[in-house]
Amino acid sequence: MMEKELKQEELNHSLKLMFKTSLFVFLGIILSKVFTYLYRIIIARDFGPETYGLFSLAIMVLSWFISFFSFGLYEGVLRFVPLYRGKKKINNVKYIFKFSFVVLFSSSIISAIFLFLFSDFISINIFHNVNLIIFLKILSLSLPFFSLAYVFLAILQAYEKIKIHSLISDVLFNFINLISLVVLVFIGLKINAIIFSYFIGLIGIFLISFLFCKKKIPEIFTKLKLKINLRKKLRKEIFSYSWPLVFLGLITGLLPSVDSFVIGYLRGASDVGIYSAAILISGFMLFIPSLFIRLFFPLIMREFSEKNLDIIKELSKQVQKWILIVNLPLFVLMIIFPGAFINLLFGAQYMAAETPLRFLTIAFFLSSLSMLFSSLISMVGKSKLILLDMAIFSFSNLILDVIFVPKYGISGAAFATMISYAILTLIFFFQVKHYTSITLLRRKMISVFLSIIPPTLLLLYIKRFIPINITTIILEGSFFVLVYILFIFITKGLDRNDFMILKSIKRNLPLSKFKQYTKKRSG
Repeated sequence: MMEKELKQEELNHSLKLMFKTSLFVFLGIILSKVFTYLYRIIIARDFGPETYGLFSLAIMVLSWFISFFSFGLYEGVLRFVPLYRGKKKINNVKYIFKFSFVVLFSSSIISAIFLFLFSDFISINIFHNVNLIIFLKILSLSLPFFSLAYVFLAILQAYEKIKIHSLISDVLFNFINLISLVVLVFIGLKINAIIFSYFIGLIGIFLISFLFCKKKIPEIFTKLKLKINLRKKLRKEIFSYSWPLVFLGLITGLLPSVDSFVIGYLRGASDVGIYSAAILISGFMLFIPSLFIRLFFPLIMREFSEKNLDIIKELSKQVQKWILIVNLPLFVLMIIFPGAFINLLFGAQYMAAETPLRFLTIAFFLSSLSMLFSSLISMVGKSKLILLDMAIFSFSNLILDVIFVPKYGISGAAFATMISYAILTLIFFFQVKHYTSITLLRRKMISVFLSIIPPTLLLLYIKRFIPINITTIILEGSFFVLVYILFIFITKGLDRNDFMILKSIKRNLPLSKFKQYTKKRSG
């Protein structure tokens, strides 16, 4: 009985830490999304679909080079640093950091040279657009800053400094991009303002992440005392785990851009720009998982090192349920009103993305539910299996794109992505069950699914009689969410862990704190 109570207490502690951290990350990502969407909307509206498409293609190519030349070491840092921290082996942690830094610094210089030299070939022979050359040449110079910034960010995440990680990667990076773009456009740089603003943002997060690591985690910069044979063992261990992730990183870099690549090759930069608008909007589906996933992986790795499998199981199920509760209403709204989202954010010239947005919303909804799966598979060290999964996903997506894009254009690309994500989600589900005996389903999830049906039917009925504009969508959406929340309580969709978190939120509200303060003073 005592052991069960201790496990529940540990679970409660992890859930509270997850939620408190996620609240901060929530604010960070809100600001990040505001800055990101303003940045992208300025480019899309002021420069048009073709320039926005060129920018999207350039970022896609940049991510490919980063993924290939990173050797999977970012993921290696995220796995082994928490593992050795849990075992109190700080010298191992320091060596992993310094080894990764040296390797990635060297590889990023090589990758920058390669991208600079092959910019003409990629632009002319693959994407048939000479205007892409300048984008690639300038962005190639940012590769070392990009690589090293993410080494420092990975260390911050591995040390569970999630608030700082979110501040840098979510808020400051996108804020610097936005401000730089506005200033550079104002002084008359025109299209070059887009390239240089992104370049400035990467330099900014490199410097800021380095300074935060230096201040908050000074131990990783201290002198290293580790025997040569142990260093060799660690290198072997890191590369054994990380080498499949070289290809996984490349494939993962390809995941969101396979469609853009095929569209860019077969249809042109303008269609890439329109399709990128649909990707950006459907990306709202990944908002909630990203709140939890940054702390989720370090937490389960720490519990895994202590063999607390029951806690990992309950923590995984609870986080999955939270993702479902929040994403379901957003999913329904984006399926019913895709045109409204597009017109509000990007304008009428991007309305061709309406059908693709519906397909991509389904795809990213499935992706949001499968993000925890890949973390659990990584936890047990099955990096080669994830590589195989992602290869299947990318290959199926590419084949389907080649089939559907020539005939159906960007709608065909979105449909291909939807089918591919459905396949990947099923593969992940059965693999997690096999290797961890965890089924990320709670009985209460059935109640959540049932709770979304009545407000959806009401919304579809009301939609027939009320014209669509910004005001009516806000009112209908608010009504929809309130009815959904009401039915969650009616169907008893919340469990004791949910109520524990709700009570914790209530205690930390300003009004509750004020009452506690006045009660203490009067006592």
